[in-house]
Amino acid sequence: MSFLAPYLLWIKALHVVAMVAWMSGLFYLPRLYVYHCQVAPGSAEGERFKVMERRLLKQIMNPAMIVTWIAGLLMASIPGVVDMHALWFPVKLVLVLLMTGFHGACSRWRRDFLNDHNRRPEKFYRIANEIPTVLLVLIVVLVIVKPF
Repeated sequence: MSFLAPYLLWIKALHVVAMVAWMSGLFYLPRLYVYHCQVAPGSAEGERFKVMERRLLKQIMNPAMIVTWIAGLLMASIPGVVDMHALWFPVKLVLVLLMTGFHGACSRWRRDFLNDHNRRPEKFYRIANEIPTVLLVLIVVLVIVKPF
């Protein structure tokens, strides 16, 4: 994949922009769930939250996650960009997989709200809202500092 080397900075810029969009959604969607818990199922407000949650997930988060993954894998495939013997990279990859799993959980929770079958309290979503922040901090430290 060395033919991609001249485009590394463009791929990296695309990766960062997509990651910012993805993270913005991962920060905001659980917050919408907190607010959604505060309204009656089937109410006009509840229906508005369903539209907001669907649009955020389908129109912003899903495409941003896909572009983040593609650009990241493209960068990693360029010879010399990632030291495959360094421990930080597989650890970062595991954390990104966990972030992707959290994205999937958000999608499942949206289906619960969509069907007016949310079983979780507001506090659950308040706590869940912190997970992407912790993962993001760890991922950024690994990529920038490369501590091991």
